[in-house]
Amino acid sequence: MPSQSNIEFQLKEASQLAEETAWSALVEREAGSWHILESHHLPKKNQAALIEFLSKAEVDSWLCGAVSGRQSRSVSLPESSGVETGRLNAFPLAEATGVILVGANQLSSNSQRLWRLVALGMNGNKSTADTSATASVAASLLVPDLDSENPFDMPRALDRALTSFIRLVSVQGAWLAIRRGDSFEIRAQWNAAHLADTDLLIDTNPLLRRMNRNLTPMVVNRDDALWAEIPHKGLKSNTKLWACIPIVIGQRVIGSLAVWRTSIFKRDEWARLIDLVTQSAPVIETIITFAEMASHLRRLAMLNDFALTVSSGRNLDQIARRMFALLARGFGTELIALFLLSSDNRLIHEYRSQDGNMNLSIRNAQEKKYATLLSQQQKARLGDPQLKEMTPVHKGAASGLYLPLRFRGQTIGMLCVEAPKNEAFDFYDESLMAVIASHLASLVDYSRLREEAEGRARNLGLIHEVVQQVIGLTDAPQVAEISAELLARYFAYELAAVFIADTQGALTIGGFGGTSQNVVRRAMKSFEYPISGGITGHVFETGESLVVNDVAQESRYRSLHGWQAGSEMCVAIRDGEKVLGIIDVESSSSNAFTHNDFMALESLAGILASVITSADQYQRFQATIGELRSTQGELRERMEAQRKTESRLVQAAKLAAVGEMAAGIAHELNNPLTSVTGFAELALEETPSDSQARKDLDLVVREAHRARDVVRRLLDFARQSESARAKASLNEIVEDVVALSRHLIHTSGVQLSVQLDPSLPWIMVDANQIKQVALNLVHNALQAMPDGGKLEIETRLSKRHHHKGVTLFVSDTGVGISPDEQTRIFEPFFTTRGDRGGTGLGLSVTYGIVTDHGGYIDVESEPGKGAKFTVWLPVGS
Repeated sequence: MPSQSNIEFQLKEASQLAEETAWSALVEREAGSWHILESHHLPKKNQAALIEFLSKAEVDSWLCGAVSGRQSRSVSLPESSGVETGRLNAFPLAEATGVILVGANQLSSNSQRLWRLVALGMNGNKSTADTSATASVAASLLVPDLDSENPFDMPRALDRALTSFIRLVSVQGAWLAIRRGDSFEIRAQWNAAHLADTDLLIDTNPLLRRMNRNLTPMVVNRDDALWAEIPHKGLKSNTKLWACIPIVIGQRVIGSLAVWRTSIFKRDEWARLIDLVTQSAPVIETIITFAEMASHLRRLAMLNDFALTVSSGRNLDQIARRMFALLARGFGTELIALFLLSSDNRLIHEYRSQDGNMNLSIRNAQEKKYATLLSQQQKARLGDPQLKEMTPVHKGAASGLYLPLRFRGQTIGMLCVEAPKNEAFDFYDESLMAVIASHLASLVDYSRLREEAEGRARNLGLIHEVVQQVIGLTDAPQVAEISAELLARYFAYELAAVFIADTQGALTIGGFGGTSQNVVRRAMKSFEYPISGGITGHVFETGESLVVNDVAQESRYRSLHGWQAGSEMCVAIRDGEKVLGIIDVESSSSNAFTHNDFMALESLAGILASVITSADQYQRFQATIGELRSTQGELRERMEAQRKTESRLVQAAKLAAVGEMAAGIAHELNNPLTSVTGFAELALEETPSDSQARKDLDLVVREAHRARDVVRRLLDFARQSESARAKASLNEIVEDVVALSRHLIHTSGVQLSVQLDPSLPWIMVDANQIKQVALNLVHNALQAMPDGGKLEIETRLSKRHHHKGVTLFVSDTGVGISPDEQTRIFEPFFTTRGDRGGTGLGLSVTYGIVTDHGGYIDVESEPGKGAKFTVWLPVGS
């Protein structure tokens, strides 16, 4: 083939001569794909689009057909191709696998003729005669040169070898396979993309079996009965011949070459092909040998890398990541998975490689597929009888190795390496993986124990911080709120919630923490307490803690408006068999929680159980103290009431004694006073008006009248006559008293304030007696304010000892009453007026009237701050 600069010049010249040409490029097929060797007017972005278009199976087959037939072709380009021309024209080189591609909307016949000439000219400077003369030595010239090939890259080397064969003879399609055990593995193909990496079993096909036994080529024409036994499909309707040639070293078949074409071979073509295959056999064996040596060295390198890199990992994630990179590099597959059991065998940590990244998820070990996988005690392959119920770990896997990780007789996990092709792993791969799995098991167990110890130590430190702040709390809502807030703060949870059962055993006490707590608080307003259902309700009802790594797979999960969890962990707070509450933490990501998180929550739940129990006992103790204090207060009130009652009984006894005595004195004094008054009035009538004695007699009459009034009051006090009671309004009685006293109030310089409750009910009273009570209280208040002041009268509906009644308040701003005087204020003949006069009977009579009506009278006063009299009368008879 001409040099690269010469190719570029020829493409440029031809593009200028063929004016319809938009761009041109020389492409060549190598290692199963097309590559651009040189181009003209084809931008880089269009080059990438062209290569992608040529990688399609139907386009690859179309180009291979052009090369095999040595005929130019043209096809319309779809807009999705990205090449930006209407048609693609292909002009194959005469003696190579290269093709000139020309992009144009339409090429004229002259332009097509020009490009065909350019394609013929790129075969070199040899004439046809020269080519014919050297045909006999073509085979030796086409053998791959090991000095220029990479013998360790077997796919590329075999593809070059297949290219040498199809350059020698014109074919529709071909494949080159190497022998692996009892099958041929197709490692290179030409115009047969559907056969790439296909395994053909030798013993199940009569053509391959006969060729392997006789070490001779098998040639089948379409008319032969064996045409139906060709071990693969994809032959076209115009295919006339299929041939398979063994690649033999001594008496050993190391591979095979299959070709098919539209015509039978000429004798010289067939001889050249057989000769080339024979000469290529040592080369192919060398390629295979070097590949196996490279594979062996790769295995040794993997073990060395394992010792140097994987074993130095500081934690399980780092170990898994390095292990995945090592296996992907060594076996050329991304279908790798590592399953590790937690220390309590409840959870599985699943490490997977996806798109070059390692993902970790936590699963339930009781799920059927994981239980089946981890039940294997020996290494196994996909398709083995003991794995007949197990599906591949990765979708699309056709082969796989499954190696249990066993440490001290216990299975602690499983290492899985799968591949999308059949029989991807040989005996040596299996042995290598067994060694790696053995070392990995001890490494994983050590790292897991170290991580768990470090995690528990760290979590215990954080739990200690939480406990210090909640251990002394005695209020359940406060315990829930602070615990949730501290959990979110110290453990960096997005959402932490603590729910505690109330005295009725329902989840009504809740506290929230975390960055999403406000969203959840708003959403919880739409929930009715107590909390029930969902994962939290299930844990509270059963007492069984749950770790849900993907809530989308959990039917019991209940979503909240504005918050969607990815994973959830809920732990019961238990005191023996009794569930006191729950701790619930959530994350928006799936598989967010580790076994250490679960252990930390269970530890905290145990401590919170003690705090909640202590708080409950403290609350009950405080309730008992409250009840005792209430009983003590009630007892004091009863004792005070009894004391007052006894005081009133003593007062009543005094009044009764005074009444009897007053009645006797009144009768004894009434007759002499009548005589004195009568004779004094007669003497006054007979005494001249200018007599000095008249003034003395007038004084005698006045004093006699005053003494008679005192006697009359004593008789009224002593009689306690039957009162005439009827329904009356306390407000009307007060209004009458105010009307009678208004002039006296005004002349005394006193400011009056009256507040009457319009809702007062009627009461059964002697209206005149109650009017006397009110009048006495008003007069006493006025006499207590000789220099003026403020008088307030108020009525109000009230209760006393659970009995409905009405209350009259009479307040003044006068001189007040001392505490000693208050104890005697209702005794007969006791007065606080001193030299201001007063009989001391007004309040005694008032007291008698009120108590006779089943009522109550009391006084509140401080010296110099006035006094307030309270009269309570019951409603009803």
